[in-house]
Order: sequence, then C-alpha cells, then structure tokens
Amino acid sequence: MTGFVNINKAAGVSSAREVAVIRRLTGMPCGHMGTLDPMAEGVLPVGIGNACRLFDYFLTKRKTYIAAFRFGADYDTLDTTGSVTAEGGRVPRAEEIEEILPSLTGEVMQVPPRYSAKSIDGKRGYQLARAGEQFELPPKKVNIYSVSLEGARSPSEYLFRIECGGGTYIRSLCRDMAEKLSTFAAMSALTRVASGPFRIDSAVPTAMLDGDNIAAHVIPTDSVLPFAAAHVGGEEQSKLLNGMSVSVHLDDGTYKIYLENGTFYGLGAAENGRLKVKTKLC
Repeated sequence: MTGFVNINKAAGVSSAREVAVIRRLTGMPCGHMGTLDPMAEGVLPVGIGNACRLFDYFLTKRKTYIAAFRFGADYDTLDTTGSVTAEGGRVPRAEEIEEILPSLTGEVMQVPPRYSAKSIDGKRGYQLARAGEQFELPPKKVNIYSVSLEGARSPSEYLFRIECGGGTYIRSLCRDMAEKLSTFAAMSALTRVASGPFRIDSAVPTAMLDGDNIAAHVIPTDSVLPFAAAHVGGEEQSKLLNGMSVSVHLDDGTYKIYLENGTFYGLGAAENGRLKVKTKLC
C-alpha cells in the first residue's frame, strides 16, 4: 500500500499522533507533509510508504488557512495556549486592519516563534524556551500571497483567510500584524483548509478510519502530482531502471514516468532531450 491519506486533523492532538494512526492501520512507514501545531486542525496529508519520498515537493506547496487572532494580550508562545506576557493592548477597528494588510504580503523576512521546532545548536526552540534560556531565531524568507479579513469572531477576535508558501508561521504573522497596529495579539484558532492539491472538503478524521476502510481512503500517488506523463518501454525502460538516461522528445521539466505495463514508476527530469529518473516510487 502506498499513496496519501488526506487527514482532517483534530484540534488538541499532535500531527505525530495522527500519523501513528495511519501507520498502525496500514502497517507501512508513514509521514506527514507539513506539521500542524496541536491546537490547529484541518488538512494534514499523510504519505504512506514510498510516497514519503515526495515530502520536499509537498512541503513547498501553497497552503490556505483560516485563522483567528485575539487582540489585547501577548503570549509567550504567540498563541493562546501559552502564558500571558503583556496585557492592556487595544482591539483595533476592522478599517485599521484592512489598511495594513497589504504590507504583510509578498516575499517577507519572518522571525519564527521561539516556541517552535526550529533548531538552535542542536536543540529545538521550544526546548530552550521551556528551559528559560535566552536565544534569538534568525529571520527566514517566506511567501505570503494574500491575507484577507473575514470578519469578527468575538469582540476581541478577528478571522483571517491566509494563503502562503511552505514554512510560514501563522503565529508570527499574527505577532507582526499586531506590531504594525501598535498593540498585542495572539493566534486563538487555526484551520488549514488546503495544502497543495489536498482540500478540507475531502479530508477524513482519523476517528472514522479502521482496518476495513483505510484502503478506500488512500489516494494514488500519481493522481496528486501535476506533471505530464512520460511512457517508456523496451530498451529505454531497461536503461531507466538501471539508472541511465534515455533519449526523449520532451520539453525540459519534471514528468511522471509510467512503465510499459502501466505502472507509475516515479518522477523523472527531462533536460536537453534526455530523461532520467529523479525520484523512484515503486
């Protein structure tokens, strides 16, 4: 069994716990394609078997979130699961928020939360933060494609729809927004509604899965890869399977390689009329 399961992660559980459920049901090595914090919910693609080799490809894909930001207080974790570090901030008007949203989009340098899995001298940021150690995380370049105000969730909370690239921290976006508005804020809820080709309307909670129905929820690997097909057979197939490149009439780029019996073999890279296997999946 290989492919993906589009999990609708529940709030309050770790991404690792959701992966463990799929591993137990399939009996295969599994991994998630982009973690969600325990407080967050929504789309968590889980790769099964050799599909995990596509981790880097899916990690960089666009993601869409619905996030709630609560204004008026600051938290050490940048979300409301942490400890309050400052209070008394004002709640901005919707018009004020709308005015600064364009300044938060584009290719930006973002400082990750201290409570994160970022590594500092071999230790995770959250480990150092919990130990009370002082440290700084360097900013990293991320892409934030759009941030739109969706309305109020409560007198002190607003809902936002955010489309961004891989590696973006929504908690950091919340902090940066509050700074531009001269106040405090923390993320109070987060739902990932899309991650690359995976959408929440087709995601399934792990609580609904068992040994009898898991196979029906496995998505074939090639069906979520947006590449053209390259079919090989005969001598060319033998060469490819032995690590050699073969002559092809294809434009430069990435292709899904299919063998002469119809088997999806993996991804290949075409360059200057030659095709070579890039990622073997079977």
